[in-house]
Amino acid sequence: MWFKNLLLYRLTKPVEWDADALEKQLEPFIFTPAGSQDISKLGFVKPLGKVGESLVHSAQGNLLLAIEKEEKMLPASVIREEMEQKVSLIEDEQGRKVTKKEKDGIKDEIVHTLLPRAFSRKSRTRALVLAPLQLVVVEATSHNKAEELLSLLRKAIGSLPIAPVSMTALPEEKMTEWVTKNHVGEGFTLLDEATLKSPLEDGGSVTLKQLALDSDEVAAHIQQGMEVTKVALEYRDVLSLVLQSDLSVKRLKFSEEIRDQNSEFEKEELAARLDADFALMCGELTGFLPDLFAALGGQEQQDS
Repeated sequence: MWFKNLLLYRLTKPVEWDADALEKQLEPFIFTPAGSQDISKLGFVKPLGKVGESLVHSAQGNLLLAIEKEEKMLPASVIREEMEQKVSLIEDEQGRKVTKKEKDGIKDEIVHTLLPRAFSRKSRTRALVLAPLQLVVVEATSHNKAEELLSLLRKAIGSLPIAPVSMTALPEEKMTEWVTKNHVGEGFTLLDEATLKSPLEDGGSVTLKQLALDSDEVAAHIQQGMEVTKVALEYRDVLSLVLQSDLSVKRLKFSEEIRDQNSEFEKEELAARLDADFALMCGELTGFLPDLFAALGGQEQQDS
């Protein structure tokens, strides 16, 4: 249940979220396994897995969604080897060069032949709609991966006025200020990990681990013009994370005290435990994200 990586998006226009209505909108886009000639398939699944009852899980106005993607694994080297053999055979038999158009057709034919025998890889991506904050949080490490979910959601509901969260100040400038002053903001503590990078095109970078960020070594790097582009933080003894200058949150970890709050549930009460954990996670993120944005100088509010 607990998200580990966050990509943050804000709704550029107010959206009224209704779990029941959204459920009906998602149903036509439910995941179905890839057929023998499908390279990939994508669709919504129950975010609570086997114990879930719906495609939209809700608690206190917040919503949890998930998509599943199945991809057929066709190594490029295998396709290339097959192509080379077929192209070579045609050129030898007919005494001519094979055109690009012909090669494209040969490649399609090879893929068509290999697909039924290809291995499949499945992955899931989850998204959290923090409705009170008008934020959508995707658990992914790349915006391309997040966009798979957001695009399908947009297709299902007709429109999704959304944009990546941005700040009024440059994040790397604020993060450098945090390290220089050894102060972030209310509830935050700097940990012993950071990456500093020169803003110059051919400038270098340095990664620091297990080193106090108020040390002379770090100060010297900053005095030479380097900026902080990644920094590890702790928030109110509740969670730890690594914040990057693109505002992505990596290695998010909730404290054991938080994760154990619902430990009274028995194993057969897994659905109830996941529901309680979801509500708890939403509550913590609802406190954490506004404080993070405030420490970064505040959100940039610009309608699309």
